[in-house]
Amino acid sequence: MPAVKPNAEDDAESQRIISPFAQTTSTVQPARARSSTSWALWIVSSLLVLLILGIIGFFTYRYLDDPFRTMEPFSMDKYMSDYRPMSGVKFKADLKVSADLGWKPEKGHLMVFTVDNDNRALVVLIPPKLSGIFFTKGQTYQASIEVGEGGLVYADSFEKE
Repeated sequence: MPAVKPNAEDDAESQRIISPFAQTTSTVQPARARSSTSWALWIVSSLLVLLILGIIGFFTYRYLDDPFRTMEPFSMDKYMSDYRPMSGVKFKADLKVSADLGWKPEKGHLMVFTVDNDNRALVVLIPPKLSGIFFTKGQTYQASIEVGEGGLVYADSFEKE
């Protein structure tokens, strides 16, 4: 039979384990509550990022929405010197309305334009599918044009500038 120790409480206190760091102070700073300036900074930063993304998106959309962006610009000098190498190729052109030469329902409008501040006249046949466009002298348009047989220029589409 084991011997009973009369002072069991004293033994329990002497066997308690104490950490060697129990008397030291912590070097880690306690977490501080977030101030209102940090929230304002986050809000302003987020709004600035959204504004920048919006501007980038706007200009990207405008660029990609341009149907004439991949076309070569029309050169009046090349056309006047020799139109044959330009035959069958679509060009973009900034056209200013000069005159209306006539209209036939089965053929379309025959119009006179000037190209990019060049005072030389360019005659363009506008097909009946574009008959809904009302041309007035002095208006400017961006158009898709094609040099056809015999040097006649055909319009495919117009966009008012």
